[in-house]
Amino acid sequence: MPTTKTNRRSFLATSGIVAVLPFLSGCGSEVQARTASGDFRITRSEAEWRRKLTRSEYYVMRDAGTERAYSSALDREERKGNFVCKGCNNKVYSSAHKYDSGTGWPSFWQAIDRGAVGTSVDFKIGFPRTEVHCADCGSHLGHIFGDGPEPTGKRHCINGVAMKFVPA
Repeated sequence: MPTTKTNRRSFLATSGIVAVLPFLSGCGSEVQARTASGDFRITRSEAEWRRKLTRSEYYVMRDAGTERAYSSALDREERKGNFVCKGCNNKVYSSAHKYDSGTGWPSFWQAIDRGAVGTSVDFKIGFPRTEVHCADCGSHLGHIFGDGPEPTGKRHCINGVAMKFVPA
């Protein structure tokens, strides 16, 4: 006969699985789905994206992956200029809004302007996060967190592999 402890463990394990199931069904590339529906100004077929992007760029930008922390030279970029989306050259961030968050990813307290990026809710790791994507082509850039500096209090934690730097 199972003990109360075993029953609690079984219940908790089952509850955790059931709670996550709705999110697992949406783990396919949301970027691909939005792009396929024509929600963005710039659209490409998946074959075109695969030809245009390197494997790591595709993983981050089209499959909403994350590059390894401290792997991007853009995290240490200190010159004046703009950061543009590698998928379409849309200006997404300015060096004027960049700061060192100590997280290992390029961080900004705001986008270059209101129309540069879009957001959506991402449940890929089991709880809601704010995903940030290029407003022109839908490429995944990173996430926005509420632990940034003033004046916004936001930290746009961006994958460097998703951007190019254009010096001023």
